[in-house]
Amino acid sequence: MKTQEIIKEIQQLPISKRIYIIERTIHFIRKQEEQKQLKTAADALYDDYKFDRKLTAFTNLDFEDFYETR
Repeated sequence: MKTQEIIKEIQQLPISKRIYIIERTIHFIRKQEEQKQLKTAADALYDDYKFDRKLTAFTNLDFEDFYETR
C-alpha cells in the first residue's frame, strides 16, 4: 500500500480513530529512536566496560549472596 493510499484510508476514519493512529505511530517512532540511541551508547562504551578494570572491579561480586543488614 502506498503512502497516499494509507492517508486516504485514514482520512475516512472517525476523528477518534485518526487520533489513536497518530498517537500509536508517535509512540512507536519514539520507542524505536530510544532503542537506537541506547544501542549506539552501549556500542560506544562496550570496549570500556569490557577492558577497563576500574569500571569492572565490582563485577567479581555479581554472584555473591547479598544480605541487607538492619
